[in-house]
Amino acid sequence: MKKFLRTSLLSVRSFYHRKILRLDIHPTVRMSLSAKLDTTFRAGIHIDEGSYIAFGARIMSHDFTRGLYLHTSIGKNCFIGGQSIVLPGVTIGDGCIIGAGAVVTKDVPAACAVAGNPAKIVKRDIEVELFGRLLVADENERRLRESDPAAAKLPGRDYRKRQAQK
Repeated sequence: MKKFLRTSLLSVRSFYHRKILRLDIHPTVRMSLSAKLDTTFRAGIHIDEGSYIAFGARIMSHDFTRGLYLHTSIGKNCFIGGQSIVLPGVTIGDGCIIGAGAVVTKDVPAACAVAGNPAKIVKRDIEVELFGRLLVADENERRLRESDPAAAKLPGRDYRKRQAQK
């Protein structure tokens, strides 16, 4: 029941953002309920397919103090980490990972991971799939489960198998 309610709320929120507010957000984008999108300059938010906006992340398209109204774009298959902030006018390339708590002040090239305040590139040429999940994530999880009895008891999250079933 809890999962159904959460999924329903996320669907309603997605509908509201895309159809009522008319934000340029691809239907496959997933966002945490606590993620915040700047609706002051609605035409300035652009989020491409397969991206994920985590809890408390903020995507900005205006700056009141400087009188700026700028387009902010997030590419395909990106992961925007929890409590991160993407400032107005920033473009994040396809396949990027933005670390938790990062403050993104400048454009991020495709296939990069950034972290920090201000965000700096910590890794280049990363390979991700849907929602910015690293291609090596399933293998990392498998090794952890084999080496840690507590991790082995956690519910299975074999991401690729779930995606293949859809």
